[in-house]
Amino acid sequence: MPLPFKFDYKNPDYRLILEYRIENLRKIQQSSGAVEALAAYYKDNPAQFIIDWGVTFDPRNVERGLPAVIPMLLFPRQEDWINWLMQKWKTQTPCLTEKSRDMGLSWTTVALASTLCLFYNDLQIGFGSRKEEYVDKSGSPKSLFYKARMFLANLPVEFRGGWDEKKHAPHMRISFPKTGSTMTGEAGDNIGRGDRASMYFVDEAAFLERPLIVDASLSQTTNCRIDLSSVNGMGNPFATKRHSWDADRIFTFHWRDDPRKDDAWYQKQCRDIDNPVIVAQEIDLNYNASKSGILIPNEWVQASIDAHIKLGIQPTGARLGGFDVADEGKDKLAFAVRHGVVLQYLEEWSGKGSDIFDSVEKVFGLCQMLNVPEFMYDADGLGAGVRGDARVINERPEMARLKIEVTEYRGSGGVVSPDKEVENGITGGVVRDDTRVRTNENYFANRKAQSWWSLRTRFQKTFRAVTMGMKIDPDDIISLDSKLPNLTKLTGELSQPTYGINGAGKILVDKQPDDQKSPNLADSVVIVYSPQHPKKRGFFAT
Repeated sequence: MPLPFKFDYKNPDYRLILEYRIENLRKIQQSSGAVEALAAYYKDNPAQFIIDWGVTFDPRNVERGLPAVIPMLLFPRQEDWINWLMQKWKTQTPCLTEKSRDMGLSWTTVALASTLCLFYNDLQIGFGSRKEEYVDKSGSPKSLFYKARMFLANLPVEFRGGWDEKKHAPHMRISFPKTGSTMTGEAGDNIGRGDRASMYFVDEAAFLERPLIVDASLSQTTNCRIDLSSVNGMGNPFATKRHSWDADRIFTFHWRDDPRKDDAWYQKQCRDIDNPVIVAQEIDLNYNASKSGILIPNEWVQASIDAHIKLGIQPTGARLGGFDVADEGKDKLAFAVRHGVVLQYLEEWSGKGSDIFDSVEKVFGLCQMLNVPEFMYDADGLGAGVRGDARVINERPEMARLKIEVTEYRGSGGVVSPDKEVENGITGGVVRDDTRVRTNENYFANRKAQSWWSLRTRFQKTFRAVTMGMKIDPDDIISLDSKLPNLTKLTGELSQPTYGINGAGKILVDKQPDDQKSPNLADSVVIVYSPQHPKKRGFFAT
C-alpha cells in the first residue's frame, strides 16, 4: 500500500501517516480474508509490512515537539538493504553491512527479523553482540530486543499472530506462537554456541573482543551470517572481510543515504564530536582514519562534493576520460569523466567472462554517449594492449569522423615536467628544501606519486575554499557530483592510500595499505586529473 502522498523526512507529519494507517486498518477489518491475503503478500515483501505498520522510537523527538514513538517509514536505502538481505538469506550467503552512526539500522534489523518470524514457519534468527546489555536489558531502549518488543507490541492485533509480550518475550528470547519461529540472543564469547539458526546477526562486529572465537562458533551455527558494524580501523576480521569479499556481499549505509541529513548536519557533527578520527571512522566509514600518512583526508573529500555548486562555479573546459584497466579477477575496471574541474561520470564493471578488448569497446561507447573526445588509460601491466585495441576500433568506417583520442598514462614511468617546481598545496607557493626549490623530478618517485599528490593538492585547495572561504583559482579545485552512483565507494577509496618517503627522499604512494583492495574508482579519477605530458593535439590511436 504505497503512501498516497510524499513524506518529508526532515519535517515529518506523522498525523497524516497515522490517519492513513487507521483508515487502512478499518478497511481490512471490514473485508473478509484481507488479513490472510496481506499476510501472504508481506511474507515476500517484509519492507512493505514495516512501512505499513511498523513503529520506531526516538526520544530526541520530544524536544522538537514530536512523539517519541513514531511510524517507521523506511528510507529508500533501508528498503534496498532489506531486499538485498532477503536475497542473501535465500541463497545462504554470508554477508556484511558497514554503516555510519545513527542510520536506524538496529531498528531496521529487529523489524525485519520480527516480520520474518511473524510470516515464516520455524525460523530461528540469532542476535549476538559483545555485551549482553546490547542484546537485551530490561527497560533499556538501546538493546535490540527492547526494540523488537516495542515493534511487535505496537502492531495491529490482526498481524501479531497471538503474540503476547508477557508470555512470549522472556530475557534473550522472543517466540512467535502462530509460526513456531524464534529470535534468540547471545553475547560475548558465547555468540554462536546456541542452537542452529536460519540467519544470524552479529551486531557491531568490528568491536568484538575475541572475534576469532566467534568466527569459529558461528561457522557451525548458520549458513547466513550477517555482520553489522560501524568502522573500527583495519585491525579486525570485519575490516578484513570488508576489503576481501566480493562487492555483492557488502552493503554500505553512508550518512548521505539518510534523507534527514545534509552538509549542515555533517558540519555540526564535525563541530560537536571534535575528534577527526571518530568522524572519519563512524560517520565517513574511513578504515584508515587512525593511520598516519593518509594522503587525502576524508574531510577534504567530503568538502569537495558539489564544491562547484557551493562555490558558484560553472563547469567549463575540456571533457576528458580516465580508464583504469583490470583483468577478469576480483579487481574491476573503472572509467571516470571530468568536465573541467567537475567529476561528472563514474562507472566500474567486472571483466569476468570477457577480455580487455570488450572493455575498450565499452569505453569508446561511453565516450560517444557522453561526448568525450579523448581518454587516458593505465598503460602499465594489463593496460599495455589498450593502445592496439583502440587503434583497431578507430579504424572502423563508422569512426571516420568520430575518432577518439587515446593517450597512455604510465604510473610507473617518469614524472611529467621534471624540471617544474613543485607547488605546495598548503601555501600556494613552491616546495623548498632549506634554500633549494624542489622540482618534480627530485620530489616524486614516479608519475603515480606525482598524480596522487596533484589530486591531493586539488582536494586540499577545495577544502580550504569551501570551509574557510579562501580564494582559490577555480581551475585548481575538484568537485565530485553528488549524483554519481558510486560516490560513497569513491570517497572511501580516495582516503585509502598513504604516503611516505623512500631512501632517496622522494614521495611514494601506497594505494593498498594493509593489503586492501585496489582502489579502482579512485585510480580512474587520478588518471583523469593527472598532470599531462605536453603533446600535439589531434593525435589519435591509429
